[in-house]
Amino acid sequence: MQRIRNGWWRTAVVVTIALSATAAAQAQEAPDALVKRVADEVIATIKSDPLVQAGDQARIREVMEKKLLPNFDFARMTQLAMGRNWRAATPAQQQRLIDEFRTLLVRTYSGALNKYRDETIETKPLRMRPDDTDVTVRTAVLKRGGSPVQIDYSMEKTPGGWKAYDVIVGGVSLVTNYRDEFNEQIKSGGVDGLLKTLADKNKGAAAK
Repeated sequence: MQRIRNGWWRTAVVVTIALSATAAAQAQEAPDALVKRVADEVIATIKSDPLVQAGDQARIREVMEKKLLPNFDFARMTQLAMGRNWRAATPAQQQRLIDEFRTLLVRTYSGALNKYRDETIETKPLRMRPDDTDVTVRTAVLKRGGSPVQIDYSMEKTPGGWKAYDVIVGGVSLVTNYRDEFNEQIKSGGVDGLLKTLADKNKGAAAK
């Protein structure tokens, strides 16, 4: 499972940054139009920012904090990744899980961002009704000399605009992938054990 996750994170980051936009823009644009427009804008920033190009992790995390995080529903992502175990956690544990999972994903994306090269993104046309509040935006990463990689986003319309709550890369769901790992850790150490594991991973990544 670790091999699967490591393999598709590097590609996923190329398209996932396409979700970076203000809440106002999200509320006004269709989700597929949002993904396409911001993908072009953010990739242009990555190519032109010397600190990102140099792999400056502080700058990369700053870009993630400002452009990426506001467009994900981390509470829902964490709840989905926890599955039935979510109800076994206290409200305080639930909030800590959200915070640690958010930090883990940010550090993972930050580490992958400076591996971007010259991939291009194709956003598929989206068919949706005016009253739809939950859609899947389908995209493909086109790599020179390689096969396209399909990356889909499960997105929900919220009072703050469209937000992603899952990323599916080549048919592999982010939340399902983590759910398997979380279940195993909770079986052996309970919710507190999972929290400790997440916190240790984040501390280890921060020390690098």
